[in-house]
Amino acid sequence: MPTVSVGRDRLFEALGCTYTYEEFDELCFKFGIELEEATTEKAMQRKEKHLEEEATEDDGEIIYKIEVPANRYDLLCLEGLAQALRIFGGLDPIPTYKVANVGKESMLEMRVGKETSKIRPYVVCAVLRGVTFDEARYNSFIDLQDKLHQNICRRRTLVAIGTHDLDTIEGPFTYEALPPSEINFVPLKQTRNFRADELMEFYKSDLKLKKFLHIIENSPVYPVIYDCKRTVLSLPPIINGAHSAITLKTKNVFIECTATDLTKANVVLNTMVTMFSVYCERKFEVEPVKVTYPDGKSFVYPDLSIYNMNVPLSYITGIIGVKLPENEVANLLHKMQLRAVESVSENAEVKFVVSVPPTRSDVLHPCDVAEDVAIAYGYNEIPKRRPASLKPLPLSQFSDLIRSEIAMAGYTEVLTWILCSKKEISSMLNSEEDKSAVIIADSRTSEFEWDKHKIYWKEAD
Repeated sequence: MPTVSVGRDRLFEALGCTYTYEEFDELCFKFGIELEEATTEKAMQRKEKHLEEEATEDDGEIIYKIEVPANRYDLLCLEGLAQALRIFGGLDPIPTYKVANVGKESMLEMRVGKETSKIRPYVVCAVLRGVTFDEARYNSFIDLQDKLHQNICRRRTLVAIGTHDLDTIEGPFTYEALPPSEINFVPLKQTRNFRADELMEFYKSDLKLKKFLHIIENSPVYPVIYDCKRTVLSLPPIINGAHSAITLKTKNVFIECTATDLTKANVVLNTMVTMFSVYCERKFEVEPVKVTYPDGKSFVYPDLSIYNMNVPLSYITGIIGVKLPENEVANLLHKMQLRAVESVSENAEVKFVVSVPPTRSDVLHPCDVAEDVAIAYGYNEIPKRRPASLKPLPLSQFSDLIRSEIAMAGYTEVLTWILCSKKEISSMLNSEEDKSAVIIADSRTSEFEWDKHKIYWKEAD
């Protein structure tokens, strides 16, 4: 489960309310997240260095570490967390995200080269216009990218995010794949020009970036994004160019996500723009970008359309185990950022048309809707009930009978872990080394070096 670290005072300011530690812990529990601990930057640094110094008043701002569900990408930053909690508490309406109405002649374009299909075939883009950054917002913007890279992007293998100061570059942009010897630019936080293959060697000693080099370093071509003047915006998924780096003074942000998985690229782009469009001059509005592929097909991103899902009331109440009236279910869904409109089918069954916003990519099935109703209703309020008895499978019944008979014959059953040591499944069982076991490469400990799940029977002494 990912953990989000947010400044307590800034979070309370965004929520418009202050809480004691216990009160906020209770609020988190009701919403389905967990307040892990309250700490400070200096305390976290001492913990990393294994120092046992006492906390002091000079430790700085109190930071809340909050554990959120792995599929709730909208909760990975303070902006999304505060918005979700305010809607949950009935303080804010559900926002409506809009794609700006931009004419075809003035819409920015990303042209994709044919060679990109060999390495990272997809790219999606968007623009945030009139953004107002301060230091806290800027840091949150960068931190969300890092969180997404580690989570849904699978350490940049599936998706890599690039953010640029749009006022320093000029469209149309091109996404290409070229031999590394043909790519030259000044990377972020550097002052000299590097050739792409030189950059690979340079970053092998970089603690943060060296773990991403393997994604492209053995490819004959590297992905690269240019503007119309052949200024390099980024070398995905490694590093952005220094020329288009965003700063606190940046007002217009160009976001590009290159990917091997188009679905995840859309989720990542939607998460970035919806979370930070709150700081745009036109709140919750995002400017689209046209992406044109070599076959001539064009697509406009981002796709902020709402997905509608039909969910019967009986399905929701059946899963939860509580009979709830239609209006209460609709209100509970609203608290979880899902709009629900009641409808009646031809057979008089009550259904809801549930509108899933672009921030809730985790809602894929009616069971996700039922789960949100249960969270908003309160798990502690759901009465306990005895589950319906299930009849075991015939094979399971037969296995239990065999186990019982062998045990009564004087044998002891040993069921090993999936991962165990060579010693545990050979010499300790007076057995020869099992050649069919899979040996774990670079095992961190000898106790878990073999992958062999097996049942053994040993005759009692």
